[in-house]
Amino acid sequence: MKPVTTIPAAGIADLLGSGLLALLTRIYGVLPDELYLAGGTVRDLLLGREPADIDLTVDHRARRWARHLADLTGGAYVVLGREEDAARVVWQGRGIDFSSFREGAAHIREELRKRDITVNSLAVRIDHLLAADPAQRPVRLEVIDPAGGIGDLDGHLVRMTSRHAFTADPLRLLRIFRFAAVLDFTIDPETLELAGRQRQMMLKVAPERISHELELIMASPRAHPAFAAMADIGLLWEIIPELRAGVGMEQPASHHLDVFAHCLETLGRMERILEDPGRYFPGHARIFTDYLARDRSRIRLKWAALLHDAGKPVTWGIKEDKGGRITFYNHDLRGADILNDLARRLRWSRDDTTVVAGLIAAHMRPFFLANVQRRGELSLKACLRLINKMGDDLPGLFLLAMADALAGRGEGRPEEMEDEVAALFARLDEVRRQNVLPVRSAPPLLTGHDLIRELGLEPGPIFREILARIEEAQMEKRIRDRRQALALAASCASRLQQEGGGN
Repeated sequence: MKPVTTIPAAGIADLLGSGLLALLTRIYGVLPDELYLAGGTVRDLLLGREPADIDLTVDHRARRWARHLADLTGGAYVVLGREEDAARVVWQGRGIDFSSFREGAAHIREELRKRDITVNSLAVRIDHLLAADPAQRPVRLEVIDPAGGIGDLDGHLVRMTSRHAFTADPLRLLRIFRFAAVLDFTIDPETLELAGRQRQMMLKVAPERISHELELIMASPRAHPAFAAMADIGLLWEIIPELRAGVGMEQPASHHLDVFAHCLETLGRMERILEDPGRYFPGHARIFTDYLARDRSRIRLKWAALLHDAGKPVTWGIKEDKGGRITFYNHDLRGADILNDLARRLRWSRDDTTVVAGLIAAHMRPFFLANVQRRGELSLKACLRLINKMGDDLPGLFLLAMADALAGRGEGRPEEMEDEVAALFARLDEVRRQNVLPVRSAPPLLTGHDLIRELGLEPGPIFREILARIEEAQMEKRIRDRRQALALAASCASRLQQEGGGN
């Protein structure tokens, strides 16, 4: 007989807090149901992790429980799922989820066996804690574990609860990789084998649900092994088929991996860089730390790393006059187009799409400029153009370039590529501080009103271009005062109007 695992009742009371415990006690007086703390909340308690949300299960009337709590607290009430009796109350910054026994389960042990993986199929009955007299509360509460989840917690193993787990909800095919990444667990071989055989069921899942799971994987520090494992069983091709064309596709001598393996390796390198970006860009750690502190920067960079060469399979070519050299002309721009298509399919936000596509479209620029710098020909104008093109995402572009460089270890690559990327960023940052910030922080030499009043121009599309050229000339220190700015504006306006850019 296996030993019984228990959790201190005081620990659960602390998790709930005296306020929520008192409110649940009031609801229990109206709805005297068996009440269980279940799923990920119990798992995290056993792992010594702080649960993000509170998952509560009753045999029925879950939405009535949630509605009562929302009414008592003034918290937001959110219905979960179309078919299930489940709802969430958002109160004091945390989610409190209520669900009834799923799929007609008659008791808690049967209900737990219908869940996705064993370490999520755990519960603790807590209605005993709702007794009015705290002295009557039990000291410890038994963990209900019908699927062997406690053993899998000890073994750091993700294992399906049954062979019907994926057919009940095909999203679970992806969730096993999410939990492996988030918990740093290994997926059970039998579970992996079944997921591979049933991978085509992913086509039945709504894009928004897929996108959410991928987001959680990318937010973990172990996205690389998760995506590698998904590729190994073919599941990744069901979700992002654009990557499959890179498998086995040979690259030029600067690369030692095929196109897909290089993309995957770039993701892995990115995860290592994100742990300590200052190690790769000496003297500039603060710039990168501040950039990475921005909302969603890390997730966007990981997507850019994985997909940066997605345009190579559709641009592959052979240059016969260069000894049969492999080429991928404009793969950066085609890759951005592919990203836009993928983002629409997965229902990404406009901001995520714009940033990731921009990083992919520009990911070759640091290497082009590094080549120019190596020859001693890097101009101020070239530096300014990249700085102005990338704006706030310039540090992100160089993090991507560094990951890309580290992932290419072919015999034909420059020996000091990473040092060159870091040195180029140092030069661009110097230009940013000496040439860009002084101009951006000072009042502009000219405004649109000046173009109307002084030059008699009518407002139109050329205004933006004229003002941008004036600002660029200031940064290059070709002009310094209003008189010079007006002369340049007049020249630009004349040229643009001759080219058909006027009104």
